[in-house]
Amino acid sequence: MPRGPRAVEVRLSGAEFAELSRWTDGAVEPRLAERARIILACADGAPNTRVAADLKVTVDTVRKWRARFVAHRLEGLMDMPRPGRRKAELVLSEAERAQLTRWARRAKTAQFLALRARIVLRCAEGGTNKQVAAELGVHEQSVNRWRARFVKRRLDGLTDEPRPGRPPSILLDQVEDVVIATLESTPGRDTHWSRASMAARTGLSKSTIGRIWKRFDLKPHLQDPFKLSTDPQFVAKVVDVVGLYHNPPEKAVVLCVDEKAQIQALDRSQPVLPMMPGMPERRTHDYLRHGITSLFAAFNIADGTVIGELHRRHRAIEFKRFLVTIDKAVPACLDVHLVCDNYATHNTPEIKTWLGRHPRFHVHFTPTGSSWINQVERWFGILTDKLIRRGVHTSVKALENDIRAWIDTWNENPRPFTWTKTTDEILHSLAGYGS
Repeated sequence: MPRGPRAVEVRLSGAEFAELSRWTDGAVEPRLAERARIILACADGAPNTRVAADLKVTVDTVRKWRARFVAHRLEGLMDMPRPGRRKAELVLSEAERAQLTRWARRAKTAQFLALRARIVLRCAEGGTNKQVAAELGVHEQSVNRWRARFVKRRLDGLTDEPRPGRPPSILLDQVEDVVIATLESTPGRDTHWSRASMAARTGLSKSTIGRIWKRFDLKPHLQDPFKLSTDPQFVAKVVDVVGLYHNPPEKAVVLCVDEKAQIQALDRSQPVLPMMPGMPERRTHDYLRHGITSLFAAFNIADGTVIGELHRRHRAIEFKRFLVTIDKAVPACLDVHLVCDNYATHNTPEIKTWLGRHPRFHVHFTPTGSSWINQVERWFGILTDKLIRRGVHTSVKALENDIRAWIDTWNENPRPFTWTKTTDEILHSLAGYGS
């Protein structure tokens, strides 16, 4: 059987052997270490097939690097530069560099233009497309596109070309007319515009009016209620109460106190229909009244526990009884700071006399018309949602028993509220109503 060509003999000098051994010890990247192992095995006289089997490579790979080493020695094991199209040279003038720098740094520049400016600046510094793409987090093809566009058309090449398409059917003057009319006028005797009335006025379609309103976030059908306090000491009281929330005094308890008056014991005129799959709970719109009660509550801002007391009437006498209940519930070693509103029952001579006899009680009044700053109001909202609004009670006593049981359950796992707004943030947000 005829034999193939004899493999080229590999002879190593002492320096070459030492360098290749260093490569195999991990001094170079893995692919160079593999080539070094091939050459060392060939230098021991092993044929190509055995070297390929031992190193788990192909025979063609062994033959290639054996020949490359014999022809070029160690340099033959290095990767040769790959042929390809030469990148167009990118050189910037001083004016172009200044303009690109402004685009890249100016906050008002469109982000797509700022990115293209950074690509060109980095390419002008000598970076390859691959390097620039890795540094800026873009695809290599994007770098190649904007490099070529800049070389061909300079700064104009970085802007988007006009796109073909149908010209807009709604002119800017028409859009401006709709927006101004919505904000500054009303349709005849109506209080606000509708899509139909605005369409009739402008001659545009109702869907077009809807899109314009959506684009400018205009909602004529909506109205938000608000109430600004007229208390002359508004700022001082906000600072006082919010200061208690953020920095409560030591050896003291802070209680948010208020009354939820006239809670009605309501019974529906017909039995409630329970919730079913695909159908919510149903109840009649009319109801039967069985009396009212009032809940006095003190919410502890530190741990969320609640001291509650129910009375059939809502007078200063009942509020004084509640203060006595608080006095008994809070350890005598702690001061008591009460956050409450300026309701008449809180300011009677009898209440002032009682507070004077109990110097550990300190009252902090919320501004007039600002119940939102009292944390117990939020707790009243939870009580209403969870029990009162959908509750069915045939007597006041049943209502009071349910409220007491609900408070006991709450205190088993109380949840304090986290007050995050500072005084400056509150005053700044309220200032927006006057603008």
